[in-house]
Amino acid sequence: MPIVDLAMPKMGESIMEATILRWHKKAGDPIKQDETLLEIATDKVDSEVPSTAEGIIEEILFQENDVVRIGSVIARIRTIGSEQTTAVSSRASAAAYKQEPEILEMTEVPYQPSSQQVVKASSARFYSPLVLNIASNEGISLAELEKIPGTGNEGRLTKKDILDYLANLQVGTSAPVQQSTYIQPQPEPVVAPAPLPAPTQPITDNRPNISYSGNVEIIEMDRMRKHISEHMVKSKATSAHVTSFTEADVTNLVQWRERNKKDFEKRENEKITFTPLFIEAVVKCIKKYPWLNSSVDGERIIVKKDINIGMATALPTGNLIVPVIKGADQLNLVGLTKQVNSLANQARNGKLKPDDTSGGTFTFTNVGTFGSLMGTPIINQPQVAILAVGAIKKRPVVIETEQGDSIAIRHMMYLSLSYDHRIIDGSLGSTFLNAVAKELENFDANRSF
Repeated sequence: MPIVDLAMPKMGESIMEATILRWHKKAGDPIKQDETLLEIATDKVDSEVPSTAEGIIEEILFQENDVVRIGSVIARIRTIGSEQTTAVSSRASAAAYKQEPEILEMTEVPYQPSSQQVVKASSARFYSPLVLNIASNEGISLAELEKIPGTGNEGRLTKKDILDYLANLQVGTSAPVQQSTYIQPQPEPVVAPAPLPAPTQPITDNRPNISYSGNVEIIEMDRMRKHISEHMVKSKATSAHVTSFTEADVTNLVQWRERNKKDFEKRENEKITFTPLFIEAVVKCIKKYPWLNSSVDGERIIVKKDINIGMATALPTGNLIVPVIKGADQLNLVGLTKQVNSLANQARNGKLKPDDTSGGTFTFTNVGTFGSLMGTPIINQPQVAILAVGAIKKRPVVIETEQGDSIAIRHMMYLSLSYDHRIIDGSLGSTFLNAVAKELENFDANRSF
């Protein structure tokens, strides 16, 4: 066909929109098939989008920093040998389309009870990057921004709303609140519980004239840090977090790895860390206690049959990302090791694809990598549990034998499990955690790899 539409690609099952970071081409430029056309960002990962056809860039329908719904046409490419007569009509339709583009907030919607219609409090209102950029450029404070009525979903502020507000200011009027098309439902006359804490101010604070006393350094959060902040605050507001602790004697596991790591690397051309050994134990226990591998939808519990383990990975920037090992229960130790190493390397080098961070059903994090003995991790929504392991330390412990008790130096490690108390009670959470510890303690020191 003469004109090829390039749509915003699907970036994962839970991702509904993406932000355009940078266009590599402009209208009129030639482009080859599979050549990078633009860079986009989601709340999980940045990615390059290649061209699906070879030809000339006919139109670019969105600008940098625009937030675009998945599936929306973002550019049109005139393929080689196509007729020129469609150019005028295409440009006209693009101009009309760009007058009122649909701008969506870059947020990952947390669980909300399906029987209720949820209304965001003004102090926790979400704004798209484009709206925030306009507010910052026009000197609109956060307090003023919160008073502007929104016509978007759940009363959210769109680009058109803020531009209309600025236009009214120029003619000496202001947008009345009652013009908002979003109607807040009246709550039933019940005693309201104490409100949840609003997201921390740095998430949406763009006020330029704040002064701070004392000797301070002001550092703006980067985009990934803002997403992490929002995701963590929403998780605490969504799930009833409970954390249980236990410890494990991992002496057999440590000694086995020490004996076999050189032969393993020589045979498989991969270094074996503790992470695949820990994940192997987690997978075995999830099979015994499948509710830990679930999510919540209203009053329904969605138990996942696929076991996809997310592993929290620290980036050189200090930020955190969680690539996912798909089908972890189908992999042996060698397969897990290769997946762990590959995903970790891609994460640190910025090579992860959007699909690499989607679809997780349970998350594992090794806080011991940084020397911590234990931690209280925050659940990675929409999952219901996350396991953390601490640093492995040699300690004198009491060993029970048939000949009696004795004291020995053993490799000990703390484990902690944060879980959603809406569906995971303390008995199930603690039972699962202790099952993982026993699995590690009973590691077969004579096994092959």
